[in-house]
Amino acid sequence: MRYNFNDIEKKWQDYWAKNQTFKAENHSDKPKYYVLDMFPYPSGAGLHVGHPLGYIASDIYARYKRHKGFNVLHPQGYDSFGLPAEQYAIQTGQHPRITTEENIKTYRRQLDQIGFSFDWSREVRTSDPNYYKWTQWIFIQLFESWYNYDSNKAESIDALIEKFNAEGNTNVNAACDDDVETFTAEAWKAYSDVEKQEILLKYRLTYLAETEVNWCPALGTVLANDEIVNGVSERGGHPVIRKKMTQWSMRISAYAERLLQGLETIDWTDALKDIQKNWIGKSVGASVSFNVIANHEGRSGKQSATSENLVIDVFTTRPDTIFGVSFMTLAPEHELVSQITTPEQKAEVEAYVEATAKRSERDRMADVKTISGVFTGAYAEHPFTKEPIPIWIGDYVLASYGTGAVMSVPCGDQRDYDFAKHFGIPIPNIFEGVDISEEAFSDKEKTIITNSDFLNGMTYKKATKRAIYELEQIGQGEGKTNYRLRDAVFSRQRYWGEPFPVYYVNGMPQMIDVEHLPLTLPEVEKYLPTETGEPPLGNATKWAWDTASNTVVDNDNIDHKTVFPLELNTMPGWAGSSQYFNRYMDPHNDEEIFSQEAINYWEQVDLYIGGSEHATGHLLYSRFWQKFMFDKGLVPVDEFAKKLINQGMILGTSAFTYAIIFNAIIPSNHKDCGSEDKYLNFIDPLPNLFITAGKIEKSLKLDFTELISIEAYPHKEIYNYVKEKLNSHDEVDIDLSNIYFGVQPIHADVSFVNASNELDTDAFTNWQSHFNDSEFIFEEDGTFKVKREAEKMSKSKYNVVNPDEICEQYGADSLRLYEMFLGPLEQYKPWNTAGITGVHGFLKKLWKLYVGQDGLIVNDTEPTKDNLKTLHKTIKKVEEDIENFSFNTSVSTFMIAVNELTAQKCTSKEILEPLLVLISPYAPHIAEELWEKLGHSESISTAPFPKFEEKYLVESSKEYPISFNGKMRFTMDLPLDLSKDEIEAAVMANDKTKAQLDGRTPKKVIVVPGKIVNIVG
Repeated sequence: MRYNFNDIEKKWQDYWAKNQTFKAENHSDKPKYYVLDMFPYPSGAGLHVGHPLGYIASDIYARYKRHKGFNVLHPQGYDSFGLPAEQYAIQTGQHPRITTEENIKTYRRQLDQIGFSFDWSREVRTSDPNYYKWTQWIFIQLFESWYNYDSNKAESIDALIEKFNAEGNTNVNAACDDDVETFTAEAWKAYSDVEKQEILLKYRLTYLAETEVNWCPALGTVLANDEIVNGVSERGGHPVIRKKMTQWSMRISAYAERLLQGLETIDWTDALKDIQKNWIGKSVGASVSFNVIANHEGRSGKQSATSENLVIDVFTTRPDTIFGVSFMTLAPEHELVSQITTPEQKAEVEAYVEATAKRSERDRMADVKTISGVFTGAYAEHPFTKEPIPIWIGDYVLASYGTGAVMSVPCGDQRDYDFAKHFGIPIPNIFEGVDISEEAFSDKEKTIITNSDFLNGMTYKKATKRAIYELEQIGQGEGKTNYRLRDAVFSRQRYWGEPFPVYYVNGMPQMIDVEHLPLTLPEVEKYLPTETGEPPLGNATKWAWDTASNTVVDNDNIDHKTVFPLELNTMPGWAGSSQYFNRYMDPHNDEEIFSQEAINYWEQVDLYIGGSEHATGHLLYSRFWQKFMFDKGLVPVDEFAKKLINQGMILGTSAFTYAIIFNAIIPSNHKDCGSEDKYLNFIDPLPNLFITAGKIEKSLKLDFTELISIEAYPHKEIYNYVKEKLNSHDEVDIDLSNIYFGVQPIHADVSFVNASNELDTDAFTNWQSHFNDSEFIFEEDGTFKVKREAEKMSKSKYNVVNPDEICEQYGADSLRLYEMFLGPLEQYKPWNTAGITGVHGFLKKLWKLYVGQDGLIVNDTEPTKDNLKTLHKTIKKVEEDIENFSFNTSVSTFMIAVNELTAQKCTSKEILEPLLVLISPYAPHIAEELWEKLGHSESISTAPFPKFEEKYLVESSKEYPISFNGKMRFTMDLPLDLSKDEIEAAVMANDKTKAQLDGRTPKKVIVVPGKIVNIVG
């Protein structure tokens, strides 16, 4: 009977769906276990074989836990709001909802065919109004809350209002905007309603503020830092600039310390924790205020500040170096730049600010080589010496970090040092016995301060304390703990996102009452921003809120009495993914986000598997929302995921061809040249010329900017090719010695490449129009070979492998086993389709262990000692591997076990039945089929995990080497419990011993129980 894997897998996938085999209950006598994957964005491309890696691992563990007697919650859903669907809508006019639903159908089909044990009854989609109703609800809870540092938790905004009414804000210790002014209870009561709302916005956990954002003009939206790669948008590669916009923000900075401390309580990888710690960026130091000098005669002439009493606040971790300050540097975006810049410097400063706006913060942070800046013409006053300090702007200072200003101490900071050297700014030395002629000195532990007035002779620690004390005495500073973590911008200028439940009265935001949620997306004619630059929701004709009827009405009805404009921005992608794990616990609850009964039963995710690239986005924001919900008494724990594993990546094997790019030196006397010799691309238009990988010299740099002389290159085919082309262009008068070329790697679709790495050049030239006229320099045997290289699997690299094809050809069980067999879960590993034949062959061998030509061959035969030993060492190893997430070694163990049992001709049900349970989490379809053939009517998923028994691994006998005068002559199998005398007697009675001795009496018999017997003499 043949192993028909396609039929078997379809049969059991249908069975699981029909019987809801993996449906979890919110009430159970079993212990609970919650296994979660980071849910996917359903892209139009569907899954490739790299996507299921984490899902397979989590599925193995979920199935294992069911076998171990747990009530397992293993849900799945879709992060279904996203920019790709919106971009497709802009291009085609098709509603993003339709695109998303079509993509979800593809994802669901692909996920089902791989055999995941998801509880699909709990599916959520972030774009479903029934789901985002609760995202909007959480937004309202945040709006109605403030952070009280005294209680170290979020509290109701009503409690803050009571404080204001009773005593003003003098004694309020809250997370709030920096520009909050103090007021009395009487002043508060005298404020107008709008003034009170403006003040409260400075305290709310979600608030409106003018913020520096990453603006992508081409996409018409704000982008998060993780949506920008190398200064351009990840989606489409469009330029991104920094600009100020009024945005909704989340006051995540209030939770900075708790987010740090919480990392010590969860079992996440050290690498991921370090990423979050660095992002939060806790620093201990001092806040220092520098007064801007008005009307100072500096080196650029008279300073002209628009206002006196301007102050620049900086945060420094090294207040001990304050006497080493020789200049100040502001971020180009700093709000004071335009106010303090002198007329003489205005044009240069404005040009620099404009240029900096085109660079992302990430690029500026990473670029440590470029030194650039502009002097503002303004000066600040040193707090102690009262000397003037020139104020510069430089893009190495970020507006979003600290105060956007630094006191520059070039003798103690390398970037300040390089900046000062570059612009000729003085570098005073304040470190005793240190040479700073070549570089800055930053070893604070070895610091002894000098040239610093009252700090002279002090160590770093003593000088720090004294400097802070003196700053406090003159009212120009204080000790402070600072965090790099900035509040999270929560607005996007997109259509396809959660609408804010917000309307505006007198320009102030008002929340829609919870009972009227969800506020659903309106229909629009165009998905682009409006002609006046408003977000796409500005195109909606019906997008105003009627407070009389509590419904959405036409914009024409706005009267600012009962009908008001609604918010035009939508929420970012991370909004819906910040609480989905809790919603899975009670996804169909229309009355509340989840019942307390459900949340108290499941509590938190026990195992979370997903990519480390989400460390500073989803994972950080989710922890923030969880802690807020904990403060509000909505959840029982303040960390949502107890254990987190970052799966590695399956790499595609790309195929590279190499395009030759020619350049020629055109002599200055040539009719096509100017006054000097210069490089020009020649013979235009020249067909694409590709060189085979075998003719690429190892020393050749694969970068067309590195030009090589055509005469010096050893493969003369290129020389001959150019010579032929030149001869056919009489009007081109160029000497071959003046021709150079570069090489540019070009991805080829891997489907054009055979197992011998030979490219189908006809398929390649017909592939895309710009390759239609390509020419090739072949190997001597007439083939054109590509170079193979492991890279991230991606459509853009044409190296994607579709799991549909793998499942069709080898089966889902083969795919699951192979992905685990490739290597440790956390590591990156290359995909090689040829390798899957090995695990597929293993499954066929497993089938034959149970099924012969005429049907089932398993029987009630008593297992042998070897059978039991194989089974129980397999149980032991597989259980250890699963608990340690070492799934790759489990697959090896299965192969060994099946080989041993086949060699033992095992047919015992007592052995082969528990073996199926061991294999079931990895290859569930074949396990279910064989389980049914063994006579079971229930799914194998309900079977208990086999118990390991040590006794079957304990050896009862020992194969002794029997030696004569130190040379081993034969072996004897003897019971391990024999005494020395009994071992000696048995050996001496053996016929082989008698033959070796040939009648002689040995001088000595050496017996080491459990090891050797040596007969001497």
